[in-house]
Amino acid sequence: MAAAAAAAALGRGALRRGLLGRLQQPRAFLATQGPPGEEVEKAQRAAEGSGPTIFSKILDGSIPANIIYKDDQCVAFRDVAPQAPVHFLVIPRRPIPRISRVAESDAQLLGHLLLVASKTAKAEGLEDGYRVVINDGKQGAQSVYHLHLHVLGGRQMSWPPG
Repeated sequence: MAAAAAAAALGRGALRRGLLGRLQQPRAFLATQGPPGEEVEKAQRAAEGSGPTIFSKILDGSIPANIIYKDDQCVAFRDVAPQAPVHFLVIPRRPIPRISRVAESDAQLLGHLLLVASKTAKAEGLEDGYRVVINDGKQGAQSVYHLHLHVLGGRQMSWPPG
């Protein structure tokens, strides 16, 4: 009963993505989330400037990705370890290690990344809302030093986020 009420509140888009089944089987849903500190541990081990990143390998085609949007400035693809029913990343083609390392000359690109995130979220059925996250540095839990926007949706986000 509670699962059905929660699914109704989330709308048809969430049902299409199978959230109702996840709500009825909470252990299965939580099992896909991974240990809470795993990403923090990765961030603590990650080193800025330590060679090609997984994202540069996705961009050059040496690592496959489920790409859902691409243009001459950026690429969006599904996260391989989703933390929500819909979870995709938007990355610039030009590698920028961290949001704290951007220059004023990056303003147009940063705006474009947000526009692509919005456009792609709409295409993914996130009309009821979503969250955009940019991790920066070790304390921000950044584990890949190539600027990327996480777009998460398809469920109610909690607050505070971390």
